[in-house]
Order: sequence, then structure tokens, then C-alpha cells
Amino acid sequence: MKRLDKSELIFTVIAHILVGVFAIMAIYPFIYTVSASISGRIAFERGEVFLLPKEITFGAYQYIFNDKTFWITYTNTLFYTFYGTLYSMFIAITGAYALSKKRLMFRRQLNFLLVFTMWFSAGMIPTYINYVEMGVNNRWGIVVAFGVQAFNVILLRNYFESIPSEIEEAATMDGASEFNILKTIYIPMSKASIATVTLFSGLGRWNGFFWSRILLNDTNDVPLQVYLRTKFEMLEQISDEIGGLALNYSIEAIIYGMLVCSIIPIIIIYPYLQKYFVKGVNVGGVKG
Repeated sequence: MKRLDKSELIFTVIAHILVGVFAIMAIYPFIYTVSASISGRIAFERGEVFLLPKEITFGAYQYIFNDKTFWITYTNTLFYTFYGTLYSMFIAITGAYALSKKRLMFRRQLNFLLVFTMWFSAGMIPTYINYVEMGVNNRWGIVVAFGVQAFNVILLRNYFESIPSEIEEAATMDGASEFNILKTIYIPMSKASIATVTLFSGLGRWNGFFWSRILLNDTNDVPLQVYLRTKFEMLEQISDEIGGLALNYSIEAIIYGMLVCSIIPIIIIYPYLQKYFVKGVNVGGVKG
């Protein structure tokens, strides 16, 4: 085992301390949210909850589980995330594969148009009018209208360009079609980059708020994030709804409980994709 000299040892110690501090800063808000959601009303209102819960009660979660609208919007968000991510990845993978080929007619112009959309936009009002005219006011409209992200296509295109062309040439000589080449060569060899882009797309869909709130007319179609914002704004009304009852939990515990429930799928899925994250971004961003 290599022995570190004094300067390297000091750097290693400082680096570990800083990483530890950043990790604590990142995880503390989540721990506090969980603790506040199961703490008693008196302890919370007195400001006694800092890290661990006080006077543990699950009354807030009972209220959440009985809130049908919360679970309807939760299901909507799962719908938007699952189908939206599938659609986005289909567009991103096929588009990136085509744009990575030098034999593609007008390839340079198409790549320029793709990047141009990242530099300039029509503005919020023209974009809104465009969505309204196209009838983006339902579930599938949201899935399709926000299916393409230029940055994700560029990441995958750069990764595909890094794959040796000799592999494709050998497959072509064996009679493989474009679809088979994409399926058997490019996708398996690009798992890190695809996982990274999938994570980007999935998080974007899960956190979608602004356009869903503006475009969706039916309240039964709105995602969880829109409902949470509305619920938070109606904090006083929530207090009136459950007022007069001898509650042992605070109104804020309901809010924190909803936040905990809304982040559970991300906590479950993220560890499986995180190992690909750094590698995918680095390799995907090497070639321009």
C-alpha cells in the first residue's frame, strides 16, 4: 500500500471533511422533513424538532392517506413520468443516432437547428399560444408536447459519435439493418449515457409544474406538483377543514408528510441510475 506524504495526507483529510460536511448539509433537510412530519403538534410549535422527531404520531399520514385528490395527482405524476420518459427516450435515442451519422443528408444544418433551440426561444406568450392551438390540454398532450429536449439529444449524439465506426461496418457487412445496429450495438454500448439521459428526463417529468398548471384544464389531470403548490397555498383552508378537532399533529406535518411521500419514488430509483451518472455525463460531453 502506497504511503502518503504529509501534503497528500493533509489534502485527503480536508477533502474528506468537506465531503462529509456537504453530505450532512444535503441530507439534513430530508431528515428534518421526515421528523417534522411525524412529530407532535406541541413539540413542533415550540420549536423542539431539530433532528429527531418528538412526541411521535402518524396522524398527518393518516390524513394524507385519506386524501383522494392527493393520490389521484400522484397517479397522474407516475403516468407523466413513465410514459413521458419512454417517449422522450425514444425520440432522443433515434434522433441522436441519426444525427451522429456523417452520411445523413443536411446533418450539419439539422445539428445547428437543434442547438439553435437551446440559444433562442419564441418567448413564453407565443409558446403558450402555440400549445393552446395544438390542443395541449390533456394527459397525452403533455406527454407528446414536452417529449424533446435538445440537451439530451446532444448528449446521446456525442456518445454515439465516440463508438468506433469499425463495429458498425462489421455489422453492416453481416447484413444488419439500421434498426439492428442501433438495438444490438449502440444501445448496449451506451448504457451509461442512456441511463444519465433517462434520469434527466425522469426528474424533469416528475418535477413538471409550470406548463402543467397553465395548460391543463381538468383538475383530474394535474400532476402532484401542481396539487402540492395549491395545497400549500390553501394552508389556512386546511386548518379550517380540520379545525375544532383535538389534533395531536400540526398542519405543517401534513405538508411535510406530502413532501416525504412525493420523493419516495425518486429515492428508490435514483441509486440504481446514480452509478451511471458521472460516467455518462463525462463521456457524453467529450466530443462536440
